[in-house]
Formats: sequence, structure tokens, C-alpha cells
Amino acid sequence: MTFAATVLTLYPEMFPGPLGVSLAGRALREERWSLDAVQIREFATDKHRSVDDTPAGGGAGMVLRADVVAAALDSVEGQGRPVLAMTPRGAPLTQARVRELAAGPGVTLLCGRFEGFDQRLFEARAIEEVSIGDYVLSGGEMAALVLLDACIRLLPGVMGAPTSGVEESFESGLLEYPHYTRPYEWEGRTIPEVLRSGDHAKIAAWRLRQAEIDTRLRRPDLWERHEGARVRSPSGARREKD
Repeated sequence: MTFAATVLTLYPEMFPGPLGVSLAGRALREERWSLDAVQIREFATDKHRSVDDTPAGGGAGMVLRADVVAAALDSVEGQGRPVLAMTPRGAPLTQARVRELAAGPGVTLLCGRFEGFDQRLFEARAIEEVSIGDYVLSGGEMAALVLLDACIRLLPGVMGAPTSGVEESFESGLLEYPHYTRPYEWEGRTIPEVLRSGDHAKIAAWRLRQAEIDTRLRRPDLWERHEGARVRSPSGARREKD
């Protein structure tokens, strides 16, 4: 099954963009995934091909019209794929959600612009609002590229080794452990001896410890969730830490 991506945007020329090179680009050429960029403006009904209007109640900026965006969305619906709107008002994108999406038939992505979408669009259609971070971009296209890249790299055959995506940041609730490679010494800094020991048990223990240290120091929010999950029994009841 090919992972199919449809992107609804005012700037279809932005796609595939960086997804046309490297792993994603090769996978696209090998037809492991497909991409269709739909111009929202084609569904405007007035002579000016208007897709936006002034916000009700006043205020700066413009708002994407629900009728135009819905018409564009309805033209590609019925394919069994989740519809996601890229917006800073959405739920944070997680690696767990990326894995769910990558395991499915594909995604339909709505790229916002201006002040965003008319809220009635979300009331009238089944749309998941997604954010890639606590910041604002000029539009949803860059966010859509990020989401697609995160999904495509997990598709079968895209990464060289099937286990490449397993021991990475967020997969276990922790940041990934630090990596080293040759030369052994560089600018007076050496590779930790445990990594040259050949003792796989010791190496695994060291990597886990480093992942825990880095997560606790750099992402206390992740560490708190990780610790909470670690002290929860299979039934969901919390237990005392060892």
C-alpha cells in the first residue's frame, strides 16, 4: 500500500520541495509514497478568486473562508485518510501520532495562511488540528513538510535499516543518547571508553543512563511524563518508586 499525501494549499509550488531529495525524494521516485498538491484558490467562486475575507468583529489580517476551503476539501475526501489542519492552535505533534499516521493509508493536509481558518470549518468537517511547535510560521506549508518528512522516513524500505527509527528521541519517552564516531581523539576529546569495550550490556546501560540524564536536564517536561509512566502499573494504578 502506497502512503498517499494530499496537500491543500495556496502555494502548491512549494511541494515536494525538500521532500523531493534525499530519503523522501528517493522514496517518492520509487512510489513508496505519493503526493498531490491542490490549489485552494481553484475553488473560489467570485471573479477575483477570493479565498479570504476580513475577520468578523474586526481586527487585523484576513481569515480563510470556510466555504472555499470546504469545497477544496470535499473534492478530495472519501479516501479513508485523516484530515489534518496545520495550525498553531492545534495539538502538539508527537512521535506516537507520527507513527500512527505512517502506519495508515496517508494524510490530507490543510495549510493555513493569514489569521487562520474560519472556525466553522472545524465544526462542519472532521478535521484534526495539529501544531509542530509553540511558534508561528507564515503559513502551514512548512509545517506540512515537517509532518510529511516525519511520516515518510518511517515507511517500510525508506530508511536503510528497519531498526533505524527505533532508538531515537521520543520513541521511548526519552531523548536519544549522544553519539560518537572516528577519530577516537579530536581536539583533546576522546570517545567514552565504554563504547569501545565491546560489552553490549554495559554499552546499553550507559546509553540508557545518558538518555535519562539528557532528558532530565534538557526536557524536564518529557522526564516528568517518563517518570510518571515508569511508576504506573499495567492496570493504570500508580505505585511507589523503587
